[in-house]
Amino acid sequence: MTKNLDLSGLKSIADNYDLFYIDLWGVIHNGINLHEQAVNVLVELLKKKKMFVLLTNAPRPNKTVKDFLKKMGMDKVLRDHVFTSGEAALNYLKKFFLLKKFYHIGPPKDNDLFYLFENNRCDNLKDSEYLLCTGLFDGHENDLTYYKNLLENHINKKMICTNPDLIVDRGNIRELCAGSVAMVFEKMGGKVVYFGKPHPEVYNLSIDNNNKKILAIGDNLNTDIRGANLLNYDSLLISNGIHREEIKNKGIQKVAREYESIVNFIQSDLKW
Repeated sequence: MTKNLDLSGLKSIADNYDLFYIDLWGVIHNGINLHEQAVNVLVELLKKKKMFVLLTNAPRPNKTVKDFLKKMGMDKVLRDHVFTSGEAALNYLKKFFLLKKFYHIGPPKDNDLFYLFENNRCDNLKDSEYLLCTGLFDGHENDLTYYKNLLENHINKKMICTNPDLIVDRGNIRELCAGSVAMVFEKMGGKVVYFGKPHPEVYNLSIDNNNKKILAIGDNLNTDIRGANLLNYDSLLISNGIHREEIKNKGIQKVAREYESIVNFIQSDLKW
């Protein structure tokens, strides 16, 4: 049974855990503004000397996301806890794909992910040895058929997806993410290597999590909560995120069953 923390707050269970994996987009901010009460949770966790990771499926290096949070007004002591799916992917690419030619699928804003090997980028898909998907092209943000047509003759190439999220809400606007393109590619028969939640590597690379009692907090059942379930962590779902309409219409128990997820706790917005 899922316990609602709206009245008691996170403080009512915080002492039960050593380490908190906390999603950024949808929990700490909405892509435009920080959620003040959620930021206060981070401050309170620091006061209690609790470990936490701001674990995000952002397809960019840690530094880029930290700079983004700085512009939003987040203090450095909190920003230093960021770990991104892009950083995890970058570590992998530097180790195994540094000299291979790639075709980038995503907007120019993500180019900082591969600045170390920019010269290996191909303008022509035919010349590439693998596909690096960080998002959707500007001008083709909503048309997945475009990517099906683009990639149909290249399913023999491996795709590296740096953001498994299917969708995200920027303010009140819902946007497709790299995971949606990767899903199209997989349905066509292509092979995808994912970096980010719910896949275990990103958790294990972000911090020493051995022998810790862990709570994962997020707004996405497909990534945040499924990742917690796969790794046997407890989970807290923020209900005013991606699934707010589903939960409003059906209730958390039914929605969790539909997504085959175990949700230990629920809270409308992250509050102490």
